[in-house]
Order: sequence, then structure tokens, then C-alpha cells
Amino acid sequence: MQIRVIPGSSAAIYRQIADQVRRAVVSGELSIGDAMPSVRVLAKELVVNPNTVAKAYAELIRDGVLESQPGRGAFVAKRRNVFTRAERTRRLDEALDAAVSAGLVLDFTSDEILARMQAKLEELK
Repeated sequence: MQIRVIPGSSAAIYRQIADQVRRAVVSGELSIGDAMPSVRVLAKELVVNPNTVAKAYAELIRDGVLESQPGRGAFVAKRRNVFTRAERTRRLDEALDAAVSAGLVLDFTSDEILARMQAKLEELK
């Protein structure tokens, strides 16, 4: 798996890392039990502070995407819903609000935004 960060992006670097790992798990690029690079190794590859990678990993562990094995590192966790339906819905609504708002600010029409969302859904299936 190749992780790339965009330093000037409006998304925090730790968020870019976490989102890319999530997508890789959902798409099957990363499988249950796959080892993640160590915090130091990934930080060096991305030329970012190790604390940034540690923050991304901590979020992914908290969300149940990764699991930490002391002395061994971080691994892709077994898929499980660690959030209630209400919490998952709240998080999805928050992400959709941000995406739709960004699209509107960029002068895309509602139809164009819907078409891009549909294309992304198909891409990630």
C-alpha cells in the first residue's frame, strides 16, 4: 500500500493518512492481519513528524480499523462495528456535509456532486 500526503491540503496530514488506510481496508488492498509500517518507518517515508503518524494510528486503533500488538506493531483488525448505528450515521452525515459543502463552494451543481459521489462509490466497491 502506498500512502501519499499533500502538505498544503485543507485536510490535516494525520487525517490524510488515516483516511487512506481506511480506504485500503475497505477496498481489500489491506487484509485482516496485515502488518502496518512502524510509526518511525512511515514517518520517514512520508517526511512527516512521527507524532503525526502516531496520531493517525491511534485514531485507527480507537476506531477498530487497526489493532496494536505490544512489541510487534499495528495490524489490520478484524472487521467489526465499534460504533452504534447512530454514531456511524452521525459520522457519515458529517463527512457528507463537508463533501457537499466543498462541491458547492467549487461551483459544482447538485447533479454534478451526486454524479461524482456515485462514481466514487462505484470506484470503492
